[in-house]
This record gives sequence, structure tokens and C-alpha cells, in this order.
Amino acid sequence: MQVIVQQIGPGMVQQIQTVCPECKGQGERINPKDRCDNCNGCKVVREKKIIEVHVDKGMKDGQKIVFHGEGDQEPDLEPGDVIIVLDQKDHSVFQRRGHDLITKMRIQLSEALCGFRKTIETLDNRVLVISTRPGEVIKHGDLKCIYNEGMPVYKSPMDKGSLIIQFLVQFPEHYWLPREKLSLLEALLPSREDVMVTDEMDQVDLEDFDPNEQTYRNSAGEAYEEDEEGPRTGVQCQAS
Repeated sequence: MQVIVQQIGPGMVQQIQTVCPECKGQGERINPKDRCDNCNGCKVVREKKIIEVHVDKGMKDGQKIVFHGEGDQEPDLEPGDVIIVLDQKDHSVFQRRGHDLITKMRIQLSEALCGFRKTIETLDNRVLVISTRPGEVIKHGDLKCIYNEGMPVYKSPMDKGSLIIQFLVQFPEHYWLPREKLSLLEALLPSREDVMVTDEMDQVDLEDFDPNEQTYRNSAGEAYEEDEEGPRTGVQCQAS
């Protein structure tokens, strides 16, 4: 360090402590004739180095890869480390959950009831063929899995998780079938429950619900109305 004493007025002295411009705070000054041409006596030089990063199968988002001793180096100090943190990108088809992969597949109502055969392209560019068994019904939201078609297990690449498929059944649009043919369709489907309607029951209409629409509103002027005789008193006086 360097101490500078300055007189700032009669009888007033200011003492300032600054970094020595010669040694740069290192406590050592190298004679100019002995200074290295590359570092100019700073003992360190700026250097660019390309490090090859190998990502093993099964590594996860946020996992760290450490290169020991490849960080900044200074005299008399242990070199630092270079730490690579993996940032996993989102995929348009698959979602990773641990060792498993999850995907959604849309199927028509006819496929859900009568069966289907579909293909899935994997992350390693293979094509899987899936199909349902005769008589098997797929419901909306059903989950099926294919074992050993998920992500590899870290440090055990021969082991894999599962590929989980969530089925989204697409129903036909309104009035897709002529009314005269509805009875033909109904004859093929399980029978529906018949409800006895009496005069005491109220028949109401079903409307499409919009969750963004405010259905229930509280009146700003809501209050308890008093009867025509005026407000009631808590205690009545007795006649003398």
C-alpha cells in the first residue's frame, strides 16, 4: 500500500492510503529490466482455452460438470475450477419427469371405442408402433406406458425409464350426425339411464359456461330490508 500525505490548509494535513501503482498492491516490485514481456511483471496473462464438455446419457437439468484446476490461476494460490451447469431445453413433444418421458396423444372418439394403430417418433429417431387390443376402450385422460422407452439412467445407460402416454379423446362437433341416425348409434352403445320426470320437478336449460365470465355478482347495495312497521327495538317498555 502507498500512503500519501497532503496539506489541505494551514495546520491541516490529509493522509490518504491507496494501492501502490508500482506493485499493484502485491507487496512486491519487479525491476523493469527483469519483467516478462508477456505479463509486464503482473505474473498472470489472459488466455483463451477451449474446453470440451461431454454430457453423459441420463444427466439431468441443473446437474454440474466440474473441471478442476481450469479456472483463474494466480501465483501462490490454488487454481480455481470451471463449473458447467446443464440447462435442459423444453421439447415440443416430450416432457421429462425423472427417468420417465411424458407425451400427450390426441385420438378420435371412433379410435377410443374401436381401436387404433399409431406411431411415435422417439428422441433417438426410432419409430414405435402402438395399438389397442380388440374391445379395449380408451377414456379421456387415460395413461398408458411403454417400459424402457424413457430417459437413460445416469451412469447406467442400459437402464431406461418409461414412456408415458396421456390420451386426449376428441369428441365430434355439435350436430355432426343427422337426428334420424342417432337411434342407430344409440343401439350400438351401452344403454342410458331413463329418469322419471314428475310435475314437481323443475326443468332447466343447460348453457355453455365461460369461466372468464362473471356469473355470480354481489350487489353493491345489498342490505337487510326492514319491514313496513319500522325497525324493531331490542327491548320493549312496559306500561305503568
